[in-house]
Amino acid sequence: MKILALVTGAVLAAPVLAQDAMPFGSDADQTYAGAIWDDMVARDFAGDGLVISYPYPGTDPHGFLLETFYTQATINGHTGALIIKRNYGPLDVSEDEVIADPKGHLGAITIMFEREAGYDDATQNWFYAKYLPDGSLDVNPMGVSLAGLVGKDADAGCIACHQNAGGDDFIFTTDARVTVN
Repeated sequence: MKILALVTGAVLAAPVLAQDAMPFGSDADQTYAGAIWDDMVARDFAGDGLVISYPYPGTDPHGFLLETFYTQATINGHTGALIIKRNYGPLDVSEDEVIADPKGHLGAITIMFEREAGYDDATQNWFYAKYLPDGSLDVNPMGVSLAGLVGKDADAGCIACHQNAGGDDFIFTTDARVTVN
C-alpha cells in the first residue's frame, strides 16, 4: 500500500514540476541578455552617456514616461531588430525632469531582440529582457531572471501581453515592419 501511495504521489507531482519549468531565465538566457546589454552600453542606449530622446506618456508595467529606440544589433553573430524601451518614473515625473536627470528617474530598460529563425517561431522569434538601471536582470517573484521567452504560455509577462499587439508582430508602438538592413 505504501508503494502504491508513493508511485501515485510521484505521478501526480510530475505535472506540477513540468508546469513550474519556465521557458526563460536559464543561464543561456542570462548570458544572451548580457551580450545584448553590452551592445547597448557600447552604443549609448544604456549605461553612462545615454542618448536621450523626448519621453512620452507610458503605462504599467513599463513606466509613466518612456523612450523607445528602434535599431539593430549583432549578438553572437546574428543580426536582428532591437527595440529598446527605457521606463521612467515615478508617477508624477515630468518630461523635463527625465531629460534633466534620466539616470535618476530610470526604473528599468526592457528590450525585444529578434533572434534567428527557429528560436521560437510562434512568438516571431522575439527574445525579451528586463534590466535594472545597473544592467542586472530583474527577476520575477520566484527569483527567475526576466530574460528569454518571458511570459510564454502564461497569463502574465512580456509575451502574454505582446501577443495581443496588432499586426501579428508582437509590437504595440508601430505596425511598420521593424527590419534589419
